[in-house]
Amino acid sequence: MERKIRAQALLLLMAFVLMLSGCNFSSSGSDNSEGAKADGGEGEASQVLNISATADIPTLDSTKAHDGVAFTVLNNVNEGLYRQDENHQPIEALVTDHTENEDQTVHTFTLRDSKWSNGEPVTAQDFEYAWKRVMKDASPYNFMFVTASIKNAEAIMNGEADADELGVKAIDEKTLEVTLESANPLLESLLTFPTFLPQNQKFVEEQGDQYALEAENILFNGPFTLTDWTHEQGWNYAKNEDYWDAESVKLDKINAFVVKDPTTGVNLYETNKVDRIDLSSESVDQYKDDPNFDTILEPSMIFLRFNHTHPVLGNKNIRQAINMAIDKESLTDVILKDGSTALNGVVPKGFFQSPEGEDYRDLNGDFNTGSIEDAQKLWETGLKEAGVSDLTVSINISDSDDHKKVAEYLQAQLEDNLPGFKLEIKAVPFAQRLEIEKAIEYDLSLSSWGPDYSDPMTYLDMWVEGGSANRMKYHNPKLDELVAQARVETDLSKRFEMLLDIEKILLEEDAAIVPLYQDGTSILMRDKIKGLIVHPTGASHTYKWASIEE
Repeated sequence: MERKIRAQALLLLMAFVLMLSGCNFSSSGSDNSEGAKADGGEGEASQVLNISATADIPTLDSTKAHDGVAFTVLNNVNEGLYRQDENHQPIEALVTDHTENEDQTVHTFTLRDSKWSNGEPVTAQDFEYAWKRVMKDASPYNFMFVTASIKNAEAIMNGEADADELGVKAIDEKTLEVTLESANPLLESLLTFPTFLPQNQKFVEEQGDQYALEAENILFNGPFTLTDWTHEQGWNYAKNEDYWDAESVKLDKINAFVVKDPTTGVNLYETNKVDRIDLSSESVDQYKDDPNFDTILEPSMIFLRFNHTHPVLGNKNIRQAINMAIDKESLTDVILKDGSTALNGVVPKGFFQSPEGEDYRDLNGDFNTGSIEDAQKLWETGLKEAGVSDLTVSINISDSDDHKKVAEYLQAQLEDNLPGFKLEIKAVPFAQRLEIEKAIEYDLSLSSWGPDYSDPMTYLDMWVEGGSANRMKYHNPKLDELVAQARVETDLSKRFEMLLDIEKILLEEDAAIVPLYQDGTSILMRDKIKGLIVHPTGASHTYKWASIEE
C-alpha cells in the first residue's frame, strides 16, 4: 500500500493564513481542543481531536482507493466484517457468527444489525456487490482477493472468468457465503483491509462517476462520518450516533488538516491548533528531548521504481550501478534523521519472522551492495551494452519537501558517482504521482509501500506480471510461478523459503528496483490523547477507541 512520505512544501504566509481559515482553525471556536469543554460538565476535556494529514484524499471509493491516506479515513468512517483491535488482530465488526466447512473452503458470515448513514440497513448484498465491483472494474487492490484465496479471483484477473463468478454470495440479507480456492489462515486478517468494505449499490449507481469524491457523495456505516471535506485543506469527522457500537466511541469530532509544510505543522502544534504532527528532520534535534516526542520505525519501504521498457534503464547492470552508487546510510542518518534506516531488501526488518522465529531480513541479508568503484564498473558495462555514452533521465516524485529532499540527494549522489548521469526532478501532487506511475509514464519514480497484512507476501506479490502494484512493466515468469506456489503452500516452513526466494529473484537476479530505506516517523503527540491506535499493516490509524483526557 502506498504510504505517503511526510509532506513538506514551503508555503507563503498568506497561504498559511488562508489554510487556517479554510479549515476552521480558530482561537475561540469549538474546533479548538484547547479550552473547549465537553457537554458533560465544567472542567471535562473536550472530545475533539485535531490531527495533521500528509496529503488530500484521492478518493474514498473503497474499490479504487490504494493509498494510506484514504485507507485511514475509510477505516474510521466505514465498517467491514472485521477490523483490527489495539493489538492489530482481527476482531468481529459486522460479523456476529462465522462458521466454515470441514476443509475450511466455505465460510459463512452472519451480519449484525447496522445501517448506512442514509438509514438503509447494511446487508450481505452490499458485500457481494462491492467485492464483485472490485473485480469487475479491475481495481488497484483486486489482487487482495487472490491473496485471500477467494474462488475465481485469479481467473477473473486473468480474463478467464467473469466478475460475477467471484466466490462471494449473499444467501439472504444477513448471511454472506465466501468460497475459497483453498484454506487460508490469513482470511480474517485480510478481511480487515478496506478493499473488503461493503457498498450500497443503489447509492453508488445514483452517484455515478462522482461517487466518493465529496463528503456528500459517500455513505458511512462506521464509528465516524465525514461532515466536511475541503480538498487540499482537510476534512472533519463526527461521531456516528447510529453506529452499532457507538457507546465505544468517545471522540465527538476529529479535525484533519492537510499540512504539507513541517514548519506550519510545528506552528500549529505550538499554538495548540493540532494535537499530533509528524516532524521534519530539521525539527528532530529541536524536539528530541520533548516528553511528547517519539520515533516510530514503520514496516514500510521507500524505493525507486524503474520503467523497465526504458532502453537504458532496462539494463540490469545500469540498475545495479544506480543502487550501489547511493549512500543510503547518509540519506537516513544525515538527511532524514527521523528514525528511518537504510534498506537493501524489499521486506523490512523487525516485523516478519519464519516459523522458527528468525527475522526475514536477517535470513535473506542485503542485496546489491558494493563500493562506488563497483558501481562505476557496472555503469560502464551497462552503458556499453545499451550503446550509449551517457544517460539523462527524470524522476517522478510527490511535491512534498521530504520527496524533494530525497530526490535532490539522489540527484547529487548519482551525478557525482556515475560519470555522464543526469537526473531531472519532476515534482507533482501526490495523487498525480500515483497516476503517472500507473500509466508508466516515467523513467524513475520515488515510491513507498507499506504492508496490507502481516506477511512478507504483501511486499512480494506486487511484482507479478500485470499486477496493479507492479507499475513498471517488470516481468519474470519464475517470480510469478513462485508466488503462485507460495499462495497455496500449507507447509509454513517450506512456504517461508519460497518467500525468501521470491525476493532473491527480484533483487539478486533482476535488480528490478532500488530499495532505499525503511521508513521512520518522528512525531509530537500530546499525552492527553489516549487510545489512538497506530497499525503497522493495513489502515494506519484507528480512532474508534481514542479519547482526550486532560
